[in-house]
Amino acid sequence: MRIGVLNGPNLNLLGRREPEHYGHVTLAEIEGRLRERAAQRSIELEFFQSNDEGALVDWVQSAASRVDGWLVNAAGLTHSSVPLRDALAASAKPFVEVHLSNVYAREPFRHRSLLSDLAIGVIAGFRASSYLFGLDGLADRLERDSG
Repeated sequence: MRIGVLNGPNLNLLGRREPEHYGHVTLAEIEGRLRERAAQRSIELEFFQSNDEGALVDWVQSAASRVDGWLVNAAGLTHSSVPLRDALAASAKPFVEVHLSNVYAREPFRHRSLLSDLAIGVIAGFRASSYLFGLDGLADRLERDSG
């Protein structure tokens, strides 16, 4: 099983950006935790982060043939990116949408996701653990669907 982990704009600043919302864990530390969990489950991971919407769309299109599903933190693009939504839909691969913060306890514009109706699940509010919960949920679903 191979899962693509997509990280959107400003997630490269984790650990120092708004720790009251996102915590003090860096993106590299999150990736390390995911690699540990993935190794326990014999899952391969492919990571990508960009601040550029077009680069994210290009990566989804190019990686779609290599992955079985997606773990997606589109960050601010969650609320605005039709092209990213369309790329994920076109990949025809299941995905879990993850958020570090509880987007529903924040500004009203963050309450709307252009991705969640396509996602098999949404995890929000557990900081770095959101990724681990999302990975486990996606892997469980992929295993169930393949077996």
